[in-house]
Amino acid sequence: MKKPKIYITRNIPDHIIEPFKNTFDITMWKEANIPVPKEVLYEEAKKVDGLLCLLTEKINQEFLQHASHLKIIANMAVGYDNIDVKAAKQKGIVVTNTPDVLTETTADLTFALLMATARRLIEATNYIYEDKWGDWSPFMLAGSDIHNKTIGIVGMGRIGQAVARRAKGFNMKILYHNRTKNEHAEQELQAAYVSFEKLLEQSDFVVSLIPLTEQTNNLFDKKAFEKMKETAIFVNASRGGVVDEEALYNALKNKIIHAAGLDVFKHEPISSNHPLATLQNVVLLPHIGSASVATRERMLTLCLENIQAVFKGDYPKTPVE
Repeated sequence: MKKPKIYITRNIPDHIIEPFKNTFDITMWKEANIPVPKEVLYEEAKKVDGLLCLLTEKINQEFLQHASHLKIIANMAVGYDNIDVKAAKQKGIVVTNTPDVLTETTADLTFALLMATARRLIEATNYIYEDKWGDWSPFMLAGSDIHNKTIGIVGMGRIGQAVARRAKGFNMKILYHNRTKNEHAEQELQAAYVSFEKLLEQSDFVVSLIPLTEQTNNLFDKKAFEKMKETAIFVNASRGGVVDEEALYNALKNKIIHAAGLDVFKHEPISSNHPLATLQNVVLLPHIGSASVATRERMLTLCLENIQAVFKGDYPKTPVE
């Protein structure tokens, strides 16, 4: 029996694909760190039955018209705003993602970003590398406390709850806003459900962990930042599109809010000439929320397991419904 063909849009370690070599005929883009060019992706998609892709690949209607024969598109991410899921389903293509396996790792990074921003860790590190450390002074690089403060989590899903558990260890008061109330989080974490407006007004740390949808696009806009405390710190580890970056830049520059920590941006990658990179009161990371070796390997393995299930006629482990 002929093996199904799949294309992987990055070059991944052989030990991850080794267990699947008897199941699939696998080809990969030659580069590990550079996205596959559009023309190469389109050409390779003609030849295969399944696709393992990253957020860098735009699986839109144009692509799906070109590759309507695909049986499955396995996205190596929790979010799937890079994929027109509705159009894929109309063509009978299964779409899967990678929830759960990256929850704790992403929560670690989110809280680390919160702490680095609050305590000015990047700025402090640069003090040494740039030979700025002279005499000690009482308020040199003084930052914001985290313990006993109020954290407002927008998006109390798996990652939101994991971040809340970490906040409990700092004796933080936990507020959250979600599409629906999360009774489990309220019971386990003593999290309090509040309106979006009250969360902005009352939180010392506002943490965005929401997916990008039509409803959440630019949710954090000029009005949202104006509702926050002047001492508030904003952290985004979800999707860049939920933030009006111009409004955030103005809020930071004009001290409407105190600081921000960002792992995601509207248009990635960004460079050192991005307006936000010119500010002292912001910590910027290159979208590394789930970037531990173990987690990235689990994400890729889950993608391959989903593909395997579909070609065996089974239900995939993590379909996008």
